Amino acid sequence: MAAAGAQLVVVAGGGLAYAWQVEPDWLRVEQLDIPIAGLPIRLEGVRIAQISDLHAGPDLPPERLNSAMQAIAAMEPDLLVITGDWVTYDADDAFPAAEVVAHCSPPGGTYSILGNHDHWTHAERVAEAIQSAGHMLLRNSHTPISFDEETLWLAGLDDIWEQQQDLDAALAGIPDSAPIVLLVHEPDYADTVAADGRVALQLSGHSHGGQVRLPALGSPVAPHLGNKYISGLYWVRNRMWVYTNRGLGTIPPTVRFNCRPEITLITLRSAPPRTGEPDPPTRRI
Repeated sequence: MAAAGAQLVVVAGGGLAYAWQVEPDWLRVEQLDIPIAGLPIRLEGVRIAQISDLHAGPDLPPERLNSAMQAIAAMEPDLLVITGDWVTYDADDAFPAAEVVAHCSPPGGTYSILGNHDHWTHAERVAEAIQSAGHMLLRNSHTPISFDEETLWLAGLDDIWEQQQDLDAALAGIPDSAPIVLLVHEPDYADTVAADGRVALQLSGHSHGGQVRLPALGSPVAPHLGNKYISGLYWVRNRMWVYTNRGLGTIPPTVRFNCRPEITLITLRSAPPRTGEPDPPTRRI
């Protein structure tokens, strides 16, 4: 019994060391094609790189962010989006992080939204860091991005947890029936966005995938507004895709287990319009 107990302690200790020192730095690239109903043929194949939840500061080693940006640059995406939570403790940590992100300059530009932690530190200071590095910040607003004389409409909401969002303002003026990609920090707002019916794809973060995912049990802890669509791709209300990125950084305890930090590379694909289908249950793909 003593020997078995000693072995258990060693295994548990090894698992903790792995979760603390190995997996948080073990980046994984998730690549997927997403079919968008009515996507103009000239936008077929547009590639969007997504990162989220940097949580820049003492818990994000500079080499982790550098490695992520080098990996993204090597993929040569058409645009890069950052779905919130640049910082955890100090808004000024966003300045060096935004400069590192600027080393990757995709032809379609780099776009960001704010997350709850950005608001909990100093939202305007984080916004200043993002914009001073040359990134576009979307706060209940949108922008057209041109590819081969066709337009992709990208919109972004301010933070949901802090009740700063205005979906109507973000989408106002976008042509009817134009496919829209919407950046939303908290993924569970997808139910509201899907009910609106104007958005084809929502990209989110916030949940960190739970940071710890136990076999057969999933994530024992998930944040407010981040526990329904916690990780990966979902089809919501038979109307809209939502993809939840697991993030680059962590919040305390700064561990990851079975939930590696993520870079997402999404390729947009054309699909026929969906009509007359009953609402299926929300499912993870």
